[in-house]
Amino acid sequence: MKKLEIIIRPGKIDAVRRAMRDAGCSGITISQVEGHGNQRGLIGEKQGGSWRMEMVPKVRLEAVVSDSSAEPIIEALIREAKTGQPGDGKIFIFDVVDAIRIRTGERGEKAL
Repeated sequence: MKKLEIIIRPGKIDAVRRAMRDAGCSGITISQVEGHGNQRGLIGEKQGGSWRMEMVPKVRLEAVVSDSSAEPIIEALIREAKTGQPGDGKIFIFDVVDAIRIRTGERGEKAL
């Protein structure tokens, strides 16, 4: 099993959720987060002055998926989240040793 931790632009959440579901992702956790990457935030101009936003609003999605469905899900979310501009986000992939459904005691992929 793989845990996918995905950081994306807030405006992409609906398209990414739909694409992940269509690719076989059955469960997801979503959090509103703030952060910055290499660009260290945003800098803009407004009416003669400049402003800086160091912490940029993002959305974090977390899902644990079977090994066989991980790549199709990753490909689907990249396709929907990508704008080609800095700040599109990141995907972190972790190995999951086990999972347990508390209600039934099922383990492994059956718990997903």
